[in-house]
Amino acid sequence: MTLMRESPDAGVVDLTRWPAMAPPRPAPLRSATARMLLRRVAGRTGVRVVLADGSAFGPTGGPTMLVTRPQSFFARLGRDGKVGFGEAFMAGDWESPDLVGVLTQLARNVANLVPRQLQRLRRWYDDSFPADEDNDHAGSRRNIARHYDLSNDLFAAFLDESMTYSSALFDDGVEPLHTAQGRKIERLLDAAGVGSGSRVLEIGTGWGELAMRAAGRGAHVTTLTLSTEQASLAQRRISDAGLADRVDIKIQDYRDVHGHFDAVLSVEMIEAVGEQWWPTYFRMLDQCLAPGGRVGLQAILLPHDRMMASKSSWTWIHKYIFPGGLIPSVEAIESTLASYTSLRIVDRLHFGASYAETLKRWREQFERNSERIRDLGFDETFRRMWRFYLAYCEGGFRARYLDVAQFVMTRT
Repeated sequence: MTLMRESPDAGVVDLTRWPAMAPPRPAPLRSATARMLLRRVAGRTGVRVVLADGSAFGPTGGPTMLVTRPQSFFARLGRDGKVGFGEAFMAGDWESPDLVGVLTQLARNVANLVPRQLQRLRRWYDDSFPADEDNDHAGSRRNIARHYDLSNDLFAAFLDESMTYSSALFDDGVEPLHTAQGRKIERLLDAAGVGSGSRVLEIGTGWGELAMRAAGRGAHVTTLTLSTEQASLAQRRISDAGLADRVDIKIQDYRDVHGHFDAVLSVEMIEAVGEQWWPTYFRMLDQCLAPGGRVGLQAILLPHDRMMASKSSWTWIHKYIFPGGLIPSVEAIESTLASYTSLRIVDRLHFGASYAETLKRWREQFERNSERIRDLGFDETFRRMWRFYLAYCEGGFRARYLDVAQFVMTRT
């Protein structure tokens, strides 16, 4: 028997696929606590909360949350905290004419959203990571497949023509996304000294743009991915560009690499490694680097105190978008390098504002192509989930809660 419920667009939700979209069980005490906490949060962040009956709280003039189903919303929030907040949006329990604005304000004040005395209860309140999200060999393949093997056509519906799924590097904020993506890649290749005859290892192929640009410089590239969907399209793009003789795509775990390379490059892959595996990852970079070589790493970053406070929490992003992920801090990267490798950072560039603009472009293109994405078989719940994901990330960068940087590393 297939269970259904109404979706926000008056369709139906397949509850066998989206079980958390079922109407939540009443939880009067938790709901009352959630309402009290949201009133406090609204006052602290400047977010206006308007309920279905017309009552409201929080300052006027700020970004607005419209809580269309208060009973369901507060039950989810009280029962499941951060996860419930995202699920309530997916279910249509709340909406906003300025979703990015709401999420930016929350990110800007994230350290103080919950009273300190309640923060101490985090380990009892937050769900722990599921065992099958560990990033060992098998877990990494599962985690990567859940996101990157969704559909190449889905990603093509909102990425630029280079199919680059990482932060661009903007010069003026108005240039085409493709131009800014090219600048990001070329800067990393320059910083890592990639040129004619270079032996390059790329960890995280994506859809092949960096490998093609490196090969276009005359380099010989070995590029690794765990995504069969990405590998298939990347191979086709590389062949169409006439570069197949210079690029070797391998569906292979980074822990199984052998050989030495003049440059080792990895763009926004470390976020999928997991803290337990950081020593292994950075040791591999060190061991694979030829004498005189350079590592070029692009990484999303958290402030160290926030990374430490949240690293054990299983969040909405883990449940629905990036299972097994953990964003590092600069301090965590430096500490791991010092403890397990002979590598040290010799150059860095931070460009978090560029990521906010990149996400804005992706989000707007996703919205423009919503019907196309629907026709690919992605239902309304999925599209609301990705709207929330893209806005959530954009808000994090606009609030400067998140950052991104390119690092160059050499041996000491």
